[in-house]
Amino acid sequence: MRDLKAKVAAITGAGSGIGRGLALALAREGAELALSDIDEKGLEATRAQAASNAPRVTTCTLDVADRGAVEAWAANTAREHGRVNLVFNNAGVALSSAIVDMSYEDLEWLMGINFWGVVYGTQSFLPHLIESGDGHVINISSVFGMIAVPGQGAYNAAKFAVRGYTECLREELDMMEAGVSATCVHPGGIKTNIARAARMTGTTLGDFPHEDSADRFDQIARTTPDAAAETILRGVRSDARRVLIGFDARVIDIVQRILPTTYQRILVNRSKAERAKLL
Repeated sequence: MRDLKAKVAAITGAGSGIGRGLALALAREGAELALSDIDEKGLEATRAQAASNAPRVTTCTLDVADRGAVEAWAANTAREHGRVNLVFNNAGVALSSAIVDMSYEDLEWLMGINFWGVVYGTQSFLPHLIESGDGHVINISSVFGMIAVPGQGAYNAAKFAVRGYTECLREELDMMEAGVSATCVHPGGIKTNIARAARMTGTTLGDFPHEDSADRFDQIARTTPDAAAETILRGVRSDARRVLIGFDARVIDIVQRILPTTYQRILVNRSKAERAKLL
């Protein structure tokens, strides 16, 4: 799919961050957009910005953890636009908590959005992509889908699951030769609001205060959402199986390959040192 003009692209989490970056980049390419987000105000702001370039934009206020709502959105998108060529399962949330402190409710909340939201989006749109004969599924994992990090057990679980699910999907689509492909995306630190909107629970690991953690994330997040979107679209055009976003993602990929278990001790020692600064 080297030419995105006149393609129909569905994007979750389009109200901000990478989702908005994708919407605006695709609009500049001349794609039609079906945008969704649970944040109605943010979604409308993205629609207004994209409308000046995109030939058509539709929106849906959507909780991706609601399977029925996602299925209805997929059906409505295919009906309103006549077809669907791309789905970007981008919506996500964050939870910072030691596993020993984590409630089932918080874990289910995160998995409902970060994993099941990806599954619902993929499987609801997949029949329409196959019908188009020229489709692509783009699922957003994370560098935390490549390595585990203390305090991020729920996020790790969801993003590792997205990686395995998407890589298997790609293999099966290759076998089917249905004209549909799949790409798994692993962003590093991206300048979005996900850290500030994160749930933070428990003190077992000596967590930083929420605002301090968000400030630290902002300092290390080097990649803009617009740059991330352009990298993702290059991956779509080249039919990449995996897309790494940012220098940090490339470093983490190398470290995980060279030190597949030793990296865990490195992270433990670093986390202990950071915790000691709080004492």
